[in-house]
Amino acid sequence: MQSDRRQFLQASLLGAAAAALPVDPATAATGPEGKANGKFEPFELDELTIDDLQQAMKSGKETARSLVKKYQLRIEAVDQKGPALNSVIEFNPDALEIAEALDKERKARGPRSPLHGIPVLIKDNIDTADRMHTTAGSLALVDARPPEDAFLVRRLRDAGAVILGKTNLSEWANIRCSYSTSGWSGRGGQTKNPYALDRNPCGSSSGSGAAVAANLCAIAVGTETDGSVVAPSSANGIVGMKPTVGLVSRTGVIPISQSQDTAGPMCRTVRDVAILLGALAGSDPTDKVTTDDKRKALADYTKALDPRGLKGARIGVARNYFGFDDTVDAVLKHSLDALKHEGATLVDPADLPNMDKVGESEQTVFMYELKAGLAAYFARLGKGAPVRSLKDVIEFNEKHKKREMPYFGQDLFEKSVKKGPLSSYEYQEALARCRRLARTEGIDAIMDKHKLDALIAPTLSPACLTDLVVGDRWRGDASTAAAVAGYPSITVPAGFIFGLPIGLLFFGRAWSEATLLKLAYSFEQATKIRKPPRFLPGAELYA
Repeated sequence: MQSDRRQFLQASLLGAAAAALPVDPATAATGPEGKANGKFEPFELDELTIDDLQQAMKSGKETARSLVKKYQLRIEAVDQKGPALNSVIEFNPDALEIAEALDKERKARGPRSPLHGIPVLIKDNIDTADRMHTTAGSLALVDARPPEDAFLVRRLRDAGAVILGKTNLSEWANIRCSYSTSGWSGRGGQTKNPYALDRNPCGSSSGSGAAVAANLCAIAVGTETDGSVVAPSSANGIVGMKPTVGLVSRTGVIPISQSQDTAGPMCRTVRDVAILLGALAGSDPTDKVTTDDKRKALADYTKALDPRGLKGARIGVARNYFGFDDTVDAVLKHSLDALKHEGATLVDPADLPNMDKVGESEQTVFMYELKAGLAAYFARLGKGAPVRSLKDVIEFNEKHKKREMPYFGQDLFEKSVKKGPLSSYEYQEALARCRRLARTEGIDAIMDKHKLDALIAPTLSPACLTDLVVGDRWRGDASTAAAVAGYPSITVPAGFIFGLPIGLLFFGRAWSEATLLKLAYSFEQATKIRKPPRFLPGAELYA
């Protein structure tokens, strides 16, 4: 029986370590001994999926307008008051009007897609040509007005989604400073982790991760250069997918790296990730990498989902990403047991060679591509752009140091501005080295050697304390191989350590999104490990 198997696997996973405690949704607003932490009334949209919300609209119980209003009230209660997560940087002032128009359209012609009327939050480095701002969290861009929607935003609007608002992030997607604190921006302040408010939500898609976890929306969009979707998804106990670079357009997304940047879905379930990915994916003539003739995109990624998808799969255990924390290894041991229980063959170890040699070259690539990418983005803004170059941004930050740099500086910006053009030998050599180590001699080589369908590793360490003085202190992550290669990865909740979520990362070859979704969905359905956050003051209260 499916239910018996899931019960067995849940018991195994939740018993991985004495600290890995399950959370009772009925006591989600209380701490030990029943002491209230947020005093929240039960939220009627808690943990609802896209399918649940569509059924509610189909039955007449809800409308797109009522969903927008309820999520707005939830954001006001939880994000702005209550525990003050600080995950949403701005409401869309036109959301209710847009929702009303979509409700009328539904009555007249039916829904456009599975996203018709679904409120979605997007990261504040994604352009919208409306009354919202697009700032990457920086005060330097508060007066910027993008001339048109990002391509992916047009895709969402065409699918009938309602842009509910924008989420806070690590400023400039965490590329300004080498000792920054994730989730902090000059415009938005510090985002908190809803599982333990003194802990960090990770980044740079901090607000998207925290908001989805806290049920401030059903779905959100983040962006990733290296870890910025999958890491905050792990830290906030949700599912997040970084697609192959080229599956989702970057036009209208404030850039870091043309070779690694992509946007991706952040949701509470694998199915919702699959639905959202289908809406985001699209060929864009202005982003040439999305027109690659090798590009393999599906119109409907939900067709890949199979609760028995692990049966017969060959999965490599990338042991070189383990070993940074005994409790993480203990949780992941039970994840490996679950994979085997569902019929997967594990190749253990299946270590990725040379990944310890990638870091310096990746950083060199970033420094060149950041300068060039920002210049192109600012040019897109036109004559009204408040800044025109990275040099202008550096000067703005110095001029407004008390507000923009009260905790950390801009050493990475200062390194980047000194770099030459993308034709430079140093850049070309570093890019070639990254691709060789991560692709040819990395993921492709190890998957060919062992005939693998995917690789797995712990996504991230448990959430570190937020420390604006010292900065981030994460101890382990596994995002870099897929990020540097430009290949896809997906993280799924795998367990808890002192109430802090731990994710299992599946990653593999270019354009293997369907395979990864199938495997991740099977693991999710077998384990059902996700639990909603309790907004406790600190992780120690779970002990």
